[in-house]
Amino acid sequence: MHFTAIILLGLLAGVLSSLLGIGGGIVLVPGMIYLLGLPVDKAVGTSLAIILPTALVGVYRHTTYGNVDWKAGLLIIVGSVTGAWLGAWLSRLIPAEILKKLFAGLIVLVAIKMWRG
Repeated sequence: MHFTAIILLGLLAGVLSSLLGIGGGIVLVPGMIYLLGLPVDKAVGTSLAIILPTALVGVYRHTTYGNVDWKAGLLIIVGSVTGAWLGAWLSRLIPAEILKKLFAGLIVLVAIKMWRG
């Protein structure tokens, strides 16, 4: 994979992450699977490692604009940290092809819901 394409993938993920709250799952995972040839489990793990500093920068900037609801966010963190632990454990039990289909199905369902309002 060409160095410039990898940097552009990261740039796209960073912009979309801070602009729309997306990036890791919707941009990086498919990008690493189809552009870099990574298996889905490695793409997911790598995406999580990449999105951490990206999210921290985005949180900082959105905090300076007053766009963070810390009360709701901290409560959601309790569930999401537990869910992340469980999801990582489950990812070792579910075959990669099924994970890819679950991922695609989730994106389609969310897109339909958002489109309809």
